[in-house]
Amino acid sequence: MVTGCDKQKIDQLEEGVATEADVRAKFGEPAAVYREEGGERTFEYPRQPAGQTNYMITIGTDGKMSALRQVLKPATFAQIVPGLDKAQVRRLLGLPAKTRSFALKPQEDVWDWRFADGTEGKVFSVTFDKDGRVLSTATTLDGKETGH
Repeated sequence: MVTGCDKQKIDQLEEGVATEADVRAKFGEPAAVYREEGGERTFEYPRQPAGQTNYMITIGTDGKMSALRQVLKPATFAQIVPGLDKAQVRRLLGLPAKTRSFALKPQEDVWDWRFADGTEGKVFSVTFDKDGRVLSTATTLDGKETGH
């Protein structure tokens, strides 16, 4: 249902035509707003934990939508490399579906994002060290999708 509703909203927003007001009318208030170097702003619209998408919508200096991207995909995951901090990862992927800490590995956190890989539901996980820097990433099948 989330996917169908989002598709309908996206279909009504045309790059270079839709305004910030149009974006906010369709998607509501963003979870975060990121300021870009050229003066543009990127709005974060997460669909986690129930959905399998997160959107980043860029508003140009002219007040019009210049880009609408679904960021939970392999090309974006490839940008998550050791050494990035939590803020940088959040900026690339948006709000995670789940965050966890493990009793046997103190001071390590794992963030998970649910996404669709074709017809398969998967989870992309990022493990952070005690300083909040990326240690590693992994992709697994989504237990919610497989019933495990």
